[in-house]
Amino acid sequence: MSKFLPNDFDAGRPLALIAGRDAYPMLLAERARAAGVPVRLVELQGETSPELIASFRPEEKAAVKVGQVGKLLKVLKKFDAGYAVMAGQVTPGKLFRGLHPDLKAVRLLAGLDRRNAETIFGAIADEIEKAGVHLLDARAFMDEDLAEVGEMVRGKSKIEPEHLAHGVEIARESARLDVGQGVVVSQGTVLAVEAFEGTNAMLARAGAFGAKNTLFVKTGKTKQDNRFDVPVFGLQTLQVMGDANLSAAALEAGSVLLLDKPAVLAQAKKLGFGLQGF
Repeated sequence: MSKFLPNDFDAGRPLALIAGRDAYPMLLAERARAAGVPVRLVELQGETSPELIASFRPEEKAAVKVGQVGKLLKVLKKFDAGYAVMAGQVTPGKLFRGLHPDLKAVRLLAGLDRRNAETIFGAIADEIEKAGVHLLDARAFMDEDLAEVGEMVRGKSKIEPEHLAHGVEIARESARLDVGQGVVVSQGTVLAVEAFEGTNAMLARAGAFGAKNTLFVKTGKTKQDNRFDVPVFGLQTLQVMGDANLSAAALEAGSVLLLDKPAVLAQAKKLGFGLQGF
């Protein structure tokens, strides 16, 4: 079913989908259901799409607020979930504003030396595992959507090897420092580095310079925790690139998910954007 599933994966046990925003959770749910896996939905209030929520029967879903770790664990127990998977982004600001921590979450947060997306979600992931639920690699069932090495779409502007090498170097260093996982470069110049504002805001900022031969590079981290932190590239990203008049994108093969891949490749070709895997 997927190379990212454990060898002893039991397709008969319920899989709890902890669903954030956008298309990622919807696609994962479709793939898991097609593989015959019983899927249960954990709705993150204010994040999960109404369309995804509507696709589950009342007994197959439950809602929690972002930060309600204790309630999340109770929901997983109610579902008798053997597995869980986190898919879809949570609005970054909610980790600092609008968080609704219950007693379990307050204790968890108090034990963190640093509070950022990686440490908070990492701690939640560990609590899920301690409850006896196997938290899956978030790429599970999404194998066909991963970026591949080489030219995926030929664009109007050629991606020069030296420009690609420069962008990859900067992106990997930024990811190593846990600043972000994306950069935009132009012929040896760094135009923008992704940080807390997210990919789309960074792309819009890079486009404001009006530079030529721009390249957006998206990579994974050296020590990526793929239980909750998978870089994605989708139709919305292409739209933002188009609005910003950017030229091409390079995505790390095996790490970055294209959501959904056939539609993304077709739209990139239509818009004349180059897409390359490295």
